[in-house]
Amino acid sequence: MAIKEGDFVKIDFTGKIAETGDVFDTTYEETAKDADIFVEEKTYAPIPIVVGGNHLLPALDEAIVGMKKGDSKNLEVESKDAFGDRDSSLIELIPVKEFKKQGMTPVPGMKITAENNTGKILTVNGGRVKVDFNHELAGKDLVYDFEVVEVIEDDEEKIKSMIQLHYAYPNMDIDKTEITFDGKVVNIKLDEITKFDQKSYMDVTFARFRIAKDIWENMDVEKVNFLDEFEKRVEEPEETEEEE
Repeated sequence: MAIKEGDFVKIDFTGKIAETGDVFDTTYEETAKDADIFVEEKTYAPIPIVVGGNHLLPALDEAIVGMKKGDSKNLEVESKDAFGDRDSSLIELIPVKEFKKQGMTPVPGMKITAENNTGKILTVNGGRVKVDFNHELAGKDLVYDFEVVEVIEDDEEKIKSMIQLHYAYPNMDIDKTEITFDGKVVNIKLDEITKFDQKSYMDVTFARFRIAKDIWENMDVEKVNFLDEFEKRVEEPEETEEEE
């Protein structure tokens, strides 16, 4: 059956810069290593998405519609349909003293976050720091090779796929996530939800909202409950050798 908007699918892909052929993102571990962009903490596997759910570039979403499981495509995406053209107004000069206030020593190539925007330091000169807040792929035409690996039909697996997309953290065991249905209400107890060392409170809250939103908009569900359990941990007393 042909894929349509609202379908839950898993895709493998590799994204390259059209002009140079450099790989900037991929779901394949070996490809990432070959391109020297491998990240130890990242899980390399097909990514789950909702077609038309704003999880991908619109051009990719449009290309997936009409495909079937096992189909693959090579897609060229112009910069204006990818991450936009470069905007000179997004290159800012910031006094070095502003970095010093934060206990930072600015150096070219360093990435910073300001007002929820990520920028890259271009130069440090004369007490001023030039920071480029354009997306690193702005102004570049891209090429994507991708394959539809799976079309998800089961409702529980659909929900798990959105948890994997929005709430993934290293060593997360999705099979330990408990999902129950009560009419049009879904109850979710996430695995290790209390491990806030992995994500801040705001990260977790935002992830839950995005999971719920994808469920509301693409499934016959009206309410999503996230259930937390806080269990008292009792430490076992250490065993000691009996005195002779």
